[in-house]
Amino acid sequence: MGVGKGTIARALAKESKMFAIDTDDLIESLQNQKIKKIFAQYGEAHFRSLEQECANWIEQNVQGTIISIGGGFFKRPNFKNLGTIIYLQSTFDGILNRINAAPNAKKKLKKRPLLQNIEEARKLFDERQPIYADVANIVVNVENREIDDIVQEIIEKTR
Repeated sequence: MGVGKGTIARALAKESKMFAIDTDDLIESLQNQKIKKIFAQYGEAHFRSLEQECANWIEQNVQGTIISIGGGFFKRPNFKNLGTIIYLQSTFDGILNRINAAPNAKKKLKKRPLLQNIEEARKLFDERQPIYADVANIVVNVENREIDDIVQEIIEKTR
């Protein structure tokens, strides 16, 4: 969360002439509701079931597409069937710095349910980081790097 996966996916799509989709956007479209409201109204378990529905749809219907996924999506049983997994790696502080440096930083933080409690978010990050590295086919460090450099590295590593 907050690593810049959407920004990088869009830049990679432009460079590679591929389409890019975001699982959070797909879930919001399916529910006609923002992620934050889904969490608040129905809870995390319901959101995770929507992620599974999304993963199933992608597996059956999507090919040759860049897919930007949410932080817990790796828990979907069919996750590895969706394609090459690229982990955009950063430190927790790097992620916070990136979000805080963005225009409308407070608004960006507010829309992220799992970042409402920074210490809990840090704990979750520490738990997930080694798992992300383990499930990834490719790891790309994104901290303090320009988007174009990251995109070029991804293109080189996926050839």
